Amino acid sequence: MSQFSIHPSALSESKDIGPNTQVEAFAYIAQQVRVGKNCVIGPHVCIGKHAVIGDRVIIRGAAQICAGTIIEDEVSIAAHAAFLSDRNSDSEDVTDDPIVLRRGCKIGANSTLCARVTIGEYGVVRAGAVVTRSVQPHAIVAGNPATVVAFANTLETPAPPAAPSSALVQATESKVRGVKIYELPLIRDPRGNLTVGEFERTLPFVPKRYFMTFDVPSFDVRGEHAHRTCHQFLLCVRGSCAVVVDDGLNREEFLLDRPTFGVHVPPMVWATEYKH
Repeated sequence: MSQFSIHPSALSESKDIGPNTQVEAFAYIAQQVRVGKNCVIGPHVCIGKHAVIGDRVIIRGAAQICAGTIIEDEVSIAAHAAFLSDRNSDSEDVTDDPIVLRRGCKIGANSTLCARVTIGEYGVVRAGAVVTRSVQPHAIVAGNPATVVAFANTLETPAPPAAPSSALVQATESKVRGVKIYELPLIRDPRGNLTVGEFERTLPFVPKRYFMTFDVPSFDVRGEHAHRTCHQFLLCVRGSCAVVVDDGLNREEFLLDRPTFGVHVPPMVWATEYKH
């Protein structure tokens, strides 16, 4: 088994570096850092003490990794990314709530991660983003402050055409377990168009309450949760809103852009509403 290699101009105060890992020119690794196998620590990278880096991690040139950061396997960090600590100096104890990068996530060039944030599995931080709060798995964030703009590896399903006034409600199975998309009838009338649905016939559950959100001030995520026992039926009566449903195996995104198109979300399916 080959050993790790360190460029003559690099400095590592830690010897806990896995096999086949390369530490390139002028990189600095502080004491009590653990680096896994098959990693690349690029030129001028600085890694603070007590950081833990998994296997097959790539950290490009001049990235700054603050003390205590936890980086799981197969993470990619582009050049000049900066991880910020809320400690005054490296002499203080490492925080109990460090920056955490979950497996497979990607951090773009010149991006900034503020203290205590977690980037979920396979999340993507686009170049130049400033991340001030944690990012859920598979989410793609951009901007300052960073907001969710899309989801990685998510099937975007276009809404079906509106059902004619003579048609019954049309329901289609989603690729996500238990989720159905509904096309409600559209009755066109010079006095104003109309759509209708019957609770006990249209939906597979009897609604107990309703929630309506409006005047949403931004494009950011408005809701993200799953219910243990409750069903949801989501539709947008004005404007538009994207909904991502996730059962842990499959994800699908729908654009709710008219009052005749709805999505039934059963219990134990994660739903995220954004792009308002």
